[in-house]
Amino acid sequence: MRPTDPGIVAVLAYDGLCTFEYGIAIELFDLERPELGVPWYDCRIVGVDGREARGSGGVQVRAHAGVAALRHARTIVVPGWRDRAEPPPEPLLRELRRAVARGARVLTICSGAFVLGHAGLLDGRRATTHWRYVAELRTRFPLATVEDDVLYVEDGPLVTSAGSAAGMDAGLHLIRGDFGARVANMVARRLVMPPHREGGQAQYVETPVAARPGRTMAQVLDWARARLDAPIAIETLAERAAMSPRTFLRHFEASVGSSPLAWLQRERMARARELLETGAMPVAHVAAQCGYASPETFRAAFRRIVGVPPGAYRARFGRGGRTGA
Repeated sequence: MRPTDPGIVAVLAYDGLCTFEYGIAIELFDLERPELGVPWYDCRIVGVDGREARGSGGVQVRAHAGVAALRHARTIVVPGWRDRAEPPPEPLLRELRRAVARGARVLTICSGAFVLGHAGLLDGRRATTHWRYVAELRTRFPLATVEDDVLYVEDGPLVTSAGSAAGMDAGLHLIRGDFGARVANMVARRLVMPPHREGGQAQYVETPVAARPGRTMAQVLDWARARLDAPIAIETLAERAAMSPRTFLRHFEASVGSSPLAWLQRERMARARELLETGAMPVAHVAAQCGYASPETFRAAFRRIVGVPPGAYRARFGRGGRTGA
């Protein structure tokens, strides 16, 4: 069953605001999207330093309310904080603690994780930030487990993301959790973004030069996406890339940020989500379409990666309810 009210998204604004990261939150959660056919978020701008804030580039932002408005938010977005060494105002930290205690979720982008650290909310939790600030986050908040080479980390109500672009991935992750893969993919297409990237991918990946002209890793990925229903061997992918298997593995991990097997599993799960959402195909057939010979193996993998069984996922996000689970 799809959500009838995704709730209020409160986006923090303050002097010294990172305009791009603020814009990411507005683009994801505030822009009207009637073409999706679902109720969208009620986005509110919350001022930390008053009703007006000046962001980078001289941009001025007028807030709808002060930090007390966080008491009504289901989701709170914290763009990069203006000074990692500066403790945010205590009223903001107090409202963040209250919000998390009552079940609200918080998304931070880049150095926004430092705000959660100052609030004491990272203690005992996993988190990340931009790779340039990882060591500093660890030093300042030693009770947190800081992961240094991921796009974003979800730990309970907290979603912390790396650099600005990773904030878009983390935001799409929340949208996918609220509305399913179909809606999240439609939002990504409107943003002219590639398909959703999982949080466990590397923050920084190199772009290797193709071993031979005319052969690119993107072409190999597209070829594999069109054949997810069939077994795909590393040797076959390497041949498509005109590389030896050993060279291909090295170039693939440098380019994509994960191993070919991990990438294939993510792609198969993304395909499975779309099939479960948009049709009434029995789960055994979904498994076959995604390259799983055994429905039981597929169910176990889906539950491990997505967090719920395929039938429960279809019941929540499918158009026609649960069928053939």
